[in-house]
Amino acid sequence: MTVYINWFKNKFTPLQQLLLIGFLARLISVIFSKGFGFFDDHFLIIEASQSWVDGFDYNYWLPDKADPTRQAQGHPLFYVWLHYVFFSGLKFCGILNPQLKMFLVRLIHALYSLLLIKYGYKITKQYSNAKVAWYVGLFMALYWFMPFICVRNLAEFVCVPPILIGIWLLIKPMPTLKNYVVAGLLFGIAFSMRFQIVFVLAGIGVALLLYKTKFKSIFTIVISFFGLILLTNGIVDFILWKKPFAEFIEYINYNINNANVYGTNNWHMYFDLIFGLLIPPLSFLIFAGYFYTWKKLPILFWPVLIYLAFHTYFPNKQERFVLTIFPLLIIAGTIGMFSIYETYKQKFNKKLLKIFMYFVIIINSILFLLLSPSYGKRHMVESAYYFYNKKECNGFFVEDSNKENNFLMPPLFYYGKWFSVCGISKNFNADSALYYYNYKASQKPNYVLFVQTENINARVDTLRKRFPTLTYEATIDASLLDKTLHWLNPLNDNQTAYIYKIK
Repeated sequence: MTVYINWFKNKFTPLQQLLLIGFLARLISVIFSKGFGFFDDHFLIIEASQSWVDGFDYNYWLPDKADPTRQAQGHPLFYVWLHYVFFSGLKFCGILNPQLKMFLVRLIHALYSLLLIKYGYKITKQYSNAKVAWYVGLFMALYWFMPFICVRNLAEFVCVPPILIGIWLLIKPMPTLKNYVVAGLLFGIAFSMRFQIVFVLAGIGVALLLYKTKFKSIFTIVISFFGLILLTNGIVDFILWKKPFAEFIEYINYNINNANVYGTNNWHMYFDLIFGLLIPPLSFLIFAGYFYTWKKLPILFWPVLIYLAFHTYFPNKQERFVLTIFPLLIIAGTIGMFSIYETYKQKFNKKLLKIFMYFVIIINSILFLLLSPSYGKRHMVESAYYFYNKKECNGFFVEDSNKENNFLMPPLFYYGKWFSVCGISKNFNADSALYYYNYKASQKPNYVLFVQTENINARVDTLRKRFPTLTYEATIDASLLDKTLHWLNPLNDNQTAYIYKIK
């Protein structure tokens, strides 16, 4: 083993070693971590883009001559359009299987996410030394949630690499005019992927002023930034809606009007997530290190502070929002943590620190092995994919009658066809479904997807009275990850699904 380790160290530079380690870790999630982690990373990206490829507007985001009242919905479309182009290319090549397409999407995201390691390492080495840069790269590669998050279609995380590259261009020794132009373009790309990045960019602006950066350089960044978003958000929106920046304006209006609707929580929610995900006591050391560097690293400190301050204040709090600042926090916090240690190392208990280190390594390894291969929303994905493999399937009902009005929306991307799904709830009951089947459906559904185990026998019997040929076919169980999330929070609607056929 020692021989191989020495060969590895001699063969590759430290950065190459980190990139290889990071890719191998992510490859586990590329291969095994199917499905999706959150609602938005699938339904707002994959469903929308693939439906456009197939000539269907799943989310009703695009103009429609038949509906002149349709308006912008407030979604950044740049990242979605990238998937549209990619899926169009796959269709042209004859690659149609949804699981294969998502494997390729995960692989591309895994490769793309290596930029976090590369530029996290470079930025750290610029401000500290190779040893600290190695640890930052290792954290970016092997923190337990990294591989799982890095292969997901989360705009909150996908927008981070352009920011890190932009920061690196600004802090390089003797930056040129080209550096400022490219940095502005990269910040524009990040903004076009995720509008909330504006608070990170505001922090970078504050840092540049504190750096006493020349006005000409700041002006160049701003012009370059606005030039990019004028193209991706101004001209594109004008073509679509006859109004520049229509999506961004609607995004602001929607969030102001619905500030208290989604995921509101206590003010310290994001701090709880930071301390928990980064694993205490290491998380506390990183957070302390982050504040320790506020003078030395303003270009990392202020973006995190302003972004975190706004989202702590704003009522709408969702877990994935805080992921955006994790790379910046890890870089600044690790640099600061080692600075604190070097300054006060005589006061530290070396034995206690070693115990903490082993504790973090063990917990991180366990969580890494559990999460990296986890199948997100397995019951939803495999149910829809079951119908994809049933060529005679004309469509299906979703029976979710434990709920009053809504029902669990299936990911039709994995079904491979697009239709208006009819969901059975307490208000739209079995009689309503029979009426829809007989008189309203353009193509009669011949399968039923029952969601949740609760009252399953009674629900099947109720529907069988209306559809006497209803016959059991399969059970799709939730993954361990889904079951755990449901146990932690029942609002995570991750439960067993049952498939029946109407013969």
